[in-house]
Amino acid sequence: MKEALDNAITELKRVDHLFYVSLKYTRTADMMKHVMERMINSFSYCIESLLKHAQEAKKIQSIPENHALRCKLLLEISEDPEIKSFISFYLKLRKINRAEYTKREEFRRHVTMTVTIDNGEVIEVNIDVLKEYYDRTRDFVDYVRKIVHGEEEP
Repeated sequence: MKEALDNAITELKRVDHLFYVSLKYTRTADMMKHVMERMINSFSYCIESLLKHAQEAKKIQSIPENHALRCKLLLEISEDPEIKSFISFYLKLRKINRAEYTKREEFRRHVTMTVTIDNGEVIEVNIDVLKEYYDRTRDFVDYVRKIVHGEEEP
């Protein structure tokens, strides 16, 4: 449980470096994709941590390997609207990451990665949107830390 949370925090540190250092000098859609992959990894570790926490509390028997099943299980055992919001965001990030994308204005401040997800929705991800995604990921890690440790952040 705490090991998974530590892994999530480590991934978040990597996202921090990718966002504030690497993306600053390498403004490409591929770099944006790497940032999103690290955010997804951080989310995955947090979900694993929450499920292990629920397993220790005897709410569930086992933890599935499949990420979609993990999300479904977490939504079933949790009544928290915050968790539901974070899980829907995580699933959206995964859809964006898996979708085919086009690049626009690479090596410029307004580099944009445009994707069309399965329901026909067109999403344009630029540095500002990526920053919002990063903030949301950091909020989820903090939220999970509070749940797992049962206390406020130091």
